[in-house]
Amino acid sequence: MQTLSITSLIKDSPSAVAILDKQLCFSGYSKVWLDEFCPGYESIRGKNYFDVLPETPSKLKAILEECLNKGKESLSNSEKFIYPNGKVQWLKWKINAWTNADEKIGGLIVLLEDVTERSRREELYEKAERVGKIGGWEVDMTTNDVFWTDITKDIHQVADDYQPNLETSINFYKKGKNREKITNLVTNAITEGTPWDTELIIISAKGNEIWVRAKGEVEFLNGKCVRLYGTFQDITEKKITELSFRKVSERLALATKGANVGIWEYDLLSKKLVWDDIMYSLFGIEKNVDEVTYEDWLQSVHPEDRTRSHKEVKMAIAGVKDFDTQFRIVLPNGKIRHIKAIGVRHENADGQTVKMVGTNYDITELKNTQQMLQKSEESFHGAFENSDTGMAIVNIDGSVEKVNQSLCVSLGYSEEELQSMNFKDVTHPDDYEGDVHLLNEVIGGKRSSYKLEKRYFHKDGSIVYGILTATAVKDAGGKLLHFISQITDISPQIKNEKKLTRLVDITTEQNDSLLNFAHIVSHNLRSHSSNLSMLTNFLMKENSDKERKNLLDMLRGASESLNDTILHLNEVVQVKVGSNEKMKNINLYDTIKNVEKNLSLIIQEKDAVCEINIPKNLMIRVIPAYLDSIVLNLFTNSLKYSSPKRRPLIEITAEKREDTISVSFKDNGLGIDLTRNRDKLFGMYKTFHRNKDAKGIGLFITKNQIEAMNGKIEVESTVDIGSTFKIYFGKPLT
Repeated sequence: MQTLSITSLIKDSPSAVAILDKQLCFSGYSKVWLDEFCPGYESIRGKNYFDVLPETPSKLKAILEECLNKGKESLSNSEKFIYPNGKVQWLKWKINAWTNADEKIGGLIVLLEDVTERSRREELYEKAERVGKIGGWEVDMTTNDVFWTDITKDIHQVADDYQPNLETSINFYKKGKNREKITNLVTNAITEGTPWDTELIIISAKGNEIWVRAKGEVEFLNGKCVRLYGTFQDITEKKITELSFRKVSERLALATKGANVGIWEYDLLSKKLVWDDIMYSLFGIEKNVDEVTYEDWLQSVHPEDRTRSHKEVKMAIAGVKDFDTQFRIVLPNGKIRHIKAIGVRHENADGQTVKMVGTNYDITELKNTQQMLQKSEESFHGAFENSDTGMAIVNIDGSVEKVNQSLCVSLGYSEEELQSMNFKDVTHPDDYEGDVHLLNEVIGGKRSSYKLEKRYFHKDGSIVYGILTATAVKDAGGKLLHFISQITDISPQIKNEKKLTRLVDITTEQNDSLLNFAHIVSHNLRSHSSNLSMLTNFLMKENSDKERKNLLDMLRGASESLNDTILHLNEVVQVKVGSNEKMKNINLYDTIKNVEKNLSLIIQEKDAVCEINIPKNLMIRVIPAYLDSIVLNLFTNSLKYSSPKRRPLIEITAEKREDTISVSFKDNGLGIDLTRNRDKLFGMYKTFHRNKDAKGIGLFITKNQIEAMNGKIEVESTVDIGSTFKIYFGKPLT
């Protein structure tokens, strides 16, 4: 403890000193204290410490109170405090309690110093060392003692208590050229006083490879080296970046050389244009000592591109637009090459363009390829638009991207209508799955194209027959882009084939009819001839008048039978030659109603019901006389062969089809056993019921009449159920 003397003795102390009583009120203080810590007061005597200094940090308050209460001493070289208003201050203090004559604590003697400026500088230095990873080192050559700062130890990744020496310090450097170099530098420094600044690799205590920048200086006394000292910095990240950049630069140089890319720089202040070797090669100019000027470059540009290129350079310098252009150059040998040029401008602090740096590369081959591609596209476009074959570009999802006029004509849609559709919309349902199957094989890479015959729907609902050829179009990488579909309209050929097939069928049937007719003529006339010859012989030999009269009656009957046969054959012949008559458009309903009217008595006798469900305005193209005969024969057959078990019912209907009109005669009569008689149904003199009036000539003539008009007849029949005859006529001409 200290005994307090008169406090006024410290007034002129060069330090900031204050004497506090037991209530921590100021009993005395130096002028320095008042100036540094209480500049707003003329006097603080008798005032409480915390009233005068209300922002005193809580930690310092606690120390003051502890020293007062326990008589302890507190000493601090530098303590950092951050105040609520954000102020940062470093304080240095020494606090002692003073005692009175009774050896009791009478208060405190406080020696306080604001060391903020010095401490802040030290902290900044320390942070700079930490951020920059810069450590210090020193070697006392008289004792060989080595000192490392904490940062230096951190870089070497050694413990805080590690104690190095000169030999172990050097051995941290990577064995080989790195260790040899630092050894030579240290040796030269010691012997010749040469400082060093180098970048080398060390192997840390943990085995890590670290790049460092080592700087060293020497201190001589009486011509002898007594001290080495310097800095030690971890530059691993910087070095890795630098090496990476160097590798990238080397690769870039190789790439530009391999790709034949020239690099240029145009200094606007000095008007100097610098080219690399590739630029000289691109422009066909020998590299020499003479500099290439902007005017030299401009004169190399093709005359037709020169004004535009010069203008683009000026616009780039002014910052109006980037310099990214193409132009032609004329080589000294007269050849023309296409050049792609890109430039980047550099500005100074005032925003003024001072330099442009860029690249040039030869795109002549690319230009030639583009021109060829353009010609190819123009050729394809011309072929696409002007082709007589329908063509379409179809996307992978089936949507139509583009069609030509030929396809529009074939399907009856406009180009806009087809482009809003999917190919499924115009494909016949029965042909869709087969098309999709082949399409998926192309998408899956199993084939590159396919071809098939399929049907399409015309806008008016009719069927269009076509041969589809679909070819895949891929990009350079093999990715499928779309399909080119070529559709050849074969509807006329298909119709002609069907017509030809029908004509062949009719011809075959007519040939069969003619053969049948020949057999009939041969058989029937021979029978009649033999019968007449036999009766004539009997008549000539017979003497009895009675028998002769009988033979004459028989001869008359045979003559009448022969006459009937000749009449029937004549009717058949008339059908064959009747096809040469001119066919006309006839109202079917009127014809049927007229026949019904002529047969009204027979219909009444049979108590038959006739249901005629035919449009009154339905027209067909026929030979009028044949149509009357056909309707009359079918009507009378339905009445003649009606069933005695039920009231006769005759139903007549008609239906419009694609190319024909079908007429159906349906009855509920006796029916025909088609299993036994289908092949004989339309034969001459073929009968299938025991009707005494049946002669077997009606259906034969009916069939011949229908076929003579390029029609056909079909039959469906069940015994004791009834029969349905279907006749197919041609549509009327409009």
